[in-house]
Amino acid sequence: MTLLVDFLCRFAWGLAAGLVLTPADVVPAGFFRVNLLVVLGLATFAALLAGSAGQARFWPLPAAAAATAWLGGVAWYAERPRAGLASCVACAAMLAAATVLAGPAGSLPAMARLLSGLVVGLTVHAMLLGHWYLNAPGMRVDALRRMIDAALVAWAAVLVTTAGAALWAGGEPWRGLEPARLALLGLRWLAGLAGLPALLWMSRRTLEIPNTQSATGILYVACLAAITGELTAQLLMAAA
Repeated sequence: MTLLVDFLCRFAWGLAAGLVLTPADVVPAGFFRVNLLVVLGLATFAALLAGSAGQARFWPLPAAAAATAWLGGVAWYAERPRAGLASCVACAAMLAAATVLAGPAGSLPAMARLLSGLVVGLTVHAMLLGHWYLNAPGMRVDALRRMIDAALVAWAAVLVTTAGAALWAGGEPWRGLEPARLALLGLRWLAGLAGLPALLWMSRRTLEIPNTQSATGILYVACLAAITGELTAQLLMAAA
């Protein structure tokens, strides 16, 4: 239960951060409104799970983030971009705090969990933005390019922290692991740390044509790689 709440908070935080980074002068208000509903769903689910697990000190944070996301959706529906952006910033701040508090004892440090959420959230956010070009075909391509770049920066930060943790452990940290954990470790590196940047780079190169539909199709696979990689990392940390 705690692991699921942790992942939901990370995911919602990354999506909210993506909305903050999205240029409101390029992307229509409808995109913000719809994706705040996604954040609302994730935050509500996290709050309900945390409440049922007896985490009384924690569940108000995602609950407040869910309420803020709803208010932000109303603001974007009313074409109030300043209020809408303020709601996105407040929602991201609450979910960042929830992500820091959601980690179980002995889990990743707070910064590592925040970076993990950015990898998943920004990748999914880029895919959703690419899909929005079907609704707004005249939207500038550089908005999607910026989101892919942000996801790549988040991935690079996670790679640096992962490599640093491996060096800090010293020796060969995979020795002595049973086959199940070795399989998870291989999946973590193959999907989240090797496959994801290749897919993001391919998607970005496709935008040079430009072909937003093909780029979005590649981003669908990138979302699976990001979620798989970060979930396996979370399971490995819990098992350790």
